[in-house]
Amino acid sequence: MTSFKYIKVFTDRYPLLGPSIWILSIEYFMAQLIVGGAWKIPYSWRFNTISDLGNTVCGLQTHRFVCSPLHDLMNSAFIMLGLIMSLGSLLIYQEFRQNRATIIGFTLMGIGGIGTIMVGLFPENTISILHLIGAALPFTLGNLSLIILSFALNRVPHIIKVYAFVSGAVSLIALGALLSHHYGLLGPGGVERLVSYPQVTWLFLFGIYMTKSHYSQQNLKKDIY
Repeated sequence: MTSFKYIKVFTDRYPLLGPSIWILSIEYFMAQLIVGGAWKIPYSWRFNTISDLGNTVCGLQTHRFVCSPLHDLMNSAFIMLGLIMSLGSLLIYQEFRQNRATIIGFTLMGIGGIGTIMVGLFPENTISILHLIGAALPFTLGNLSLIILSFALNRVPHIIKVYAFVSGAVSLIALGALLSHHYGLLGPGGVERLVSYPQVTWLFLFGIYMTKSHYSQQNLKKDIY
């Protein structure tokens, strides 16, 4: 029996574990509220980037003033989100082993999780190239995975597939705006959030959907027997 078969047996026994892990992605938003609120000079959700929250020094960072007293909490949140993305993808995939597209989609999300871990391990003021590579993985591969999964997932409601596609498409378009420095009224911080937030929100909502679906199936089995 291969290791993947062992994982399948494990997820069959504990089907709620993978969805529960993805639901924990809410910690990403909670950490930003807490860490941003701790800034003495008000944190700008419009002009400051998400990575500014994890910056470990005080001073100018690319023409932005940065001083994040709770940077360790934010970097821990990045690492936690990366683990959530990768481990959740591995476990949830076992339930959707339908075609090659599903393994590609969940694999890309898992790789995006590895990149998110890198963001936490290498804050923007440390080894910047590793930080940028880390951020690029969820911004590109993570959002691309949503597009792929929107077509590949067969046993989910149509509205969830549409939501996955829209989330991935909006985020990738926003990524293009971010890279070309077209910020509009949102500012660089706002555009970056438009790249990041839809993906994490989808993880959270899909985890809730799967949890409710499993509970419904369990109740149906009880009614039958």
